[in-house]
Amino acid sequence: MPERAHCIAAELIKIGEGCDVHPSAIVGYKTGRRIADFRLVLGPGATVRSGTVIYGGTTIGAGLQTGHNVVIREENRIGDHLQIWNNSTIDYGCVIGSNVKIHCGCYIAQFTTIEDEVFMAPGVMVANDPFPIHTDIMRGPTIKRRARIGVNVTLMPYITIGENALIGGGSVVTKDVPPNMVAYGSPARVVKSIHDLEPKHGLTEPPYPRDEVL
Repeated sequence: MPERAHCIAAELIKIGEGCDVHPSAIVGYKTGRRIADFRLVLGPGATVRSGTVIYGGTTIGAGLQTGHNVVIREENRIGDHLQIWNNSTIDYGCVIGSNVKIHCGCYIAQFTTIEDEVFMAPGVMVANDPFPIHTDIMRGPTIKRRARIGVNVTLMPYITIGENALIGGGSVVTKDVPPNMVAYGSPARVVKSIHDLEPKHGLTEPPYPRDEVL
């Protein structure tokens, strides 16, 4: 495949034991950006499905799972057991914790921070430039541990989504959301605590019991 000519040297790629990389995936693609370190570290036990492209210059922990046509750019630091589904992109310069789940069709902008156990539903869009094309001030949001981001949510630059917060589907989040709170709307507004959510649709217990999130 001609794309292989654009890969970094094999000695700059470290792949852990037990990885399953589909033949059509590209592991170690060389960015056209000038970066200090082109080395790629892919931890053990990864499953990299067809159409995926992982750039050199990134470090990924154990147990990565990609869907089809995923792109993970350079200069990312990613923890263990990231699950990222079909047609999603992590742009460069992000910090992502462990046990994060990013669903289909998501875009994670440059310089975004995602802490452990965050869940992103399909279609989440992350922005990082408050004045588009002013790239010297780009910074994505910070999404704290165990936050849950609903389907088709847009997260604007510089904001913080607090621990265990829940963002309702279709929201545009322009301001910080405190920990353990529910926010939704466009622009999103904080509505209630996650502890005040009532069981629905066959649930018999509260969806987020207090002892699970403290």
